[in-house]
Amino acid sequence: MSQWNEKTAKAFDNMAEEWNQKSDSMWETGSRKTILPFLTRQVAPQQGPVLDAGCGDGYASCKLAGAGYQVEGVDIAGEMIRLAQARAEKHGVHVHFQTGDISQLPFADQTFAGILSINVVEFTPSPLKSLMELHRLLKPGGVLVLGILGPTAGPRNHSYRRLYDETTIQNTMMPWEAKKLAQENGFVLIDEEPVYKEGVPSELAERLPEDLQEALSFLTLFALKRQD
Repeated sequence: MSQWNEKTAKAFDNMAEEWNQKSDSMWETGSRKTILPFLTRQVAPQQGPVLDAGCGDGYASCKLAGAGYQVEGVDIAGEMIRLAQARAEKHGVHVHFQTGDISQLPFADQTFAGILSINVVEFTPSPLKSLMELHRLLKPGGVLVLGILGPTAGPRNHSYRRLYDETTIQNTMMPWEAKKLAQENGFVLIDEEPVYKEGVPSELAERLPEDLQEALSFLTLFALKRQD
């Protein structure tokens, strides 16, 4: 494991319990409440298996499994995987969880009909390499739902110390950069949905052009279809 990955795994191991305590509120009423509806509009259970790449404590994986999806969950942090396995057992759903680096995963080419990857590629040493690995794993016409932190997102603090020439665990990029990187490397954008910082009136934001919506976002969701 590279030094970057070791540092990332340790950071997310350390925050796993706190993350787990907040999962219900994040996914049901908070910043992540629109993610699973966005995914299920793009990929149906009968289309094939889904990969949760950067699954954290397994909340989304277990919800998808409960809705009839065949799900694989991968995360770099062992403590997150432990919590994910406990969640699956608690809710009586079957998900195969394992630790792994999303830029180098142990799955065959064209395995998945859909991939969910939320706030993950920014935390890898090479976002491009990670995107190309996810492209490899998608079936022809498969869809990657990619979540990228917006300018107003607090987790961008992980990259702040780079300004002191310190090594960080985050490759900070804007949503437009991630979208362009994907479109230049084998993906076609089929949908986009911003998640706004609390306090941004949706009736105002929805009248703005796409670039300004991204600028106000806490998170932007992209549906990206594999292009062959």
